[in-house]
Parts: sequence; C-alpha cells; structure tokens
Amino acid sequence: MAVTGVSGCCSRYLLLLAQEHLEFRLPELKALFSVFGADLEYDKITSPEKEPFLVVKNVDEETVRKVMARTVCAKSAYEIWGTGRTLDELVTSLRTYPKHRMSPFCKADSTFKISVHSFNKTLPQADRLNKIEALSFLPWDGKVNLSAPDHTFCLLENYAGDVNNIPNDPCQVFFGRWLTDGQRDLIRRYSIKTRHFIGNTSMDATLSFIMANHARVKPQDVVFDPFVGTGSLLVASAHYGAYVTGGDIDYNTIHGIGKASRRNQVWRGPDESIKSNLCQYGLQDRYLDVFVGDASRPPWREGPLFNAIITDPPYGVREATRRTRPRKGRMPDAYSEDIIPKHPCLSLISNCQQKLTSNTARCLITMEKVKGFEERCHLPRQLDAECDPYKRHNAFREKYFSGVTARSKFNEGKGSGENT
Repeated sequence: MAVTGVSGCCSRYLLLLAQEHLEFRLPELKALFSVFGADLEYDKITSPEKEPFLVVKNVDEETVRKVMARTVCAKSAYEIWGTGRTLDELVTSLRTYPKHRMSPFCKADSTFKISVHSFNKTLPQADRLNKIEALSFLPWDGKVNLSAPDHTFCLLENYAGDVNNIPNDPCQVFFGRWLTDGQRDLIRRYSIKTRHFIGNTSMDATLSFIMANHARVKPQDVVFDPFVGTGSLLVASAHYGAYVTGGDIDYNTIHGIGKASRRNQVWRGPDESIKSNLCQYGLQDRYLDVFVGDASRPPWREGPLFNAIITDPPYGVREATRRTRPRKGRMPDAYSEDIIPKHPCLSLISNCQQKLTSNTARCLITMEKVKGFEERCHLPRQLDAECDPYKRHNAFREKYFSGVTARSKFNEGKGSGENT
C-alpha cells in the first residue's frame, strides 16, 4: 500500500546527505533541482555544508522524488512532521502538525515502522526503543511491520560537535515520513573495481555521477569529454540518457592496448575498450565514438555541438602515456581565486575543492554558457589578459614529485637517526 500526493508546497522535506565530498553536495542538489524546474531553497536551521541534514522548503513532493532519483550525494528524503532542539520540543511540534496530513498514513488497514537515525553518536537499542515509545501518542491505527511496512517513519537526531566530546543530548531532532532513497547504489553498481576496462587514473563512480549531475546531463543530450581516458565520465553521462563521445591524446588508452592497470594482469586484452565499458552496463546505444587527438587543437567546426563538456584534465602524475606529439601539461603550484578560468561566454556556477593529499587538492569547477560564441567579446588582448594568471604556473607534476622526494628524504633521515 502506498499513499502519495497528500503533501503540497507548504511541506518541508529533510534530505539526509552522505557524509563525503561535503563541498560537492549542495551544488549537485542545486543543479538537480534546476533540472526539474525548481530552485533549491533550504532553512538555515541546519549546517548542510558540514552536517548531513538539509531542510528543503517551497517545493513539492514530486520534485523531491525526481531529485532523489538522480542524486548520489543524498541518502534519503523525508517529509518533516515535526522538529525541535530536544525530544520534548519535537513532541510539542508533532502535536501541532495537521491531523489530516497524518491520517492517510496511519489507517487501520496499513502497516508501519519507526526507525531512529543519529548523527555523530551511536545509541544503544534500549535508548532507541525509549525514544520510539515517546511517540506513541501519534494516531497510529495500523499494525507494526518491521520487515515490509506500508509506511516508514524516522526519528533523526543531530549530535553535531566535537567528535572527541560528543554531547549527551542532541542539538536538533526531526521526525518525518520516509519518501524515497537516493542513488547511492550506483556507486556499487558502477564501481571501477568491477569495471571491464580501467586505467591508473580512472575516475571513481561517485565523482563521475556527481560531475554528470553538476553538468545537469539529461536524456538526449550530447556530452563530450576531451580527456576521456577510460571513459568513466561517459559511462555516468550515458546512464542519465546522454549520447557520449570523447577524445584523448593517449593512443594506447583510446585503442585499449599496452600494459594493464590491474594486478595480476600484464597486458590489456583485445576486448578492453571504452565501448566495452558502456556495453558492460547496457549503454552501448548511447555511445557515439572516441578519437585520438590533442585537446589544445580541437577538430570541431565552430558552432553549437554539445550540451555539456565534462572532463578531468590530466596532471601528469600517475598515467604513463603514448602521445601523438610532445606536449608538457601544466598545472598551478598554488591556489588563488585568480586562477579560476574566465571567459566572456561562460558564467561560474560553482567551485568545489577535493583534497588529494596534505598539500594538494583539485577543484571541480562548473560553468554555464550564457551567450553564444559568435557574440563573445572580440578583444583577443582582453582574453589573453584574463588567461595570464593561469598561463604562468610551474608544472604540477614537478611540484608534486618534488614534495614526494622531500618527504622521502625526511623520513629516511628520521629512520637513520639523523637530526631533522
């Protein structure tokens, strides 16, 4: 038994976020809400930048469900029935929630269950049961069914704070009706551990789907990756219904030849290719083709070609390549706002940082085309000036390995008893 459509735009919804890639979560959700014609508006009673709770408002249940059918950054969505800073405040809030909104989910011919979720603290089973008992005043007429209930409800508690000094009581409590789960299962289903064709730098499934969502990839879109590698971003985009294509300067990867990246395998097999990865997931009808080429010298005619360009540029750190002509890739040696790419036809949407090591990170930059190429500013000198901040960087590879070498020497000195 399922009941939907009772709630309207006046309802609020709680999204339980995955506690990873924290900076990527809000931009992903904003992009997905816009895909379905809505704005992401949320209450400031939570801190979704660092905590897993996001209270969404001014949106209907159908839109929330559509977003959850795409997101990999959110675990579950709930229609909020009550909130409070303590369990007592939650009870007071629940007593004021309209009964006509509760009644469709509390009927005698339906079954239900209540679960308890706590952030930053593990609760004993006895405490969980006591908290559930405190909600017995709600108009439950149906029977409890823990294995396959018609309706699921959840008490969610926020014990945010110092992980080494967890508070005894939560700072926020929510109770709501579970609506649906996000698409976290895609991470397992598309894991590169089981991917047919991979390289040393294949993008993991989580980030691949996040990037496709940031780009608002939709069915029938045409998506291009100029540094396609083994095609992880093509796989994610094809999953969302896009037609995909790509290019790469690495001849060996494009043709699926050379040394393998897997343990216990010396050479790549004849059936390893980007296309075989899409075939693995039944996405071969979304595959256009890939080609060997230099991204700095694109072969395309001028004019609109792609709905989205999604890529992970090379850093020259891990993947050995056979290139069609010598070219040295360069990356910044120190981050500043000045190095964010600029173009008169593009508008910056988001800039999210992912930490790689103790002293390196990379940014996921999302930009939107705001006017046609033919309408751009015809001042080459102005464009050159805008590009100057990120034309003069030292090679990232050299900086990266100089740090590795320095750390190795430091550790060797410590191991031999030298003064450091």
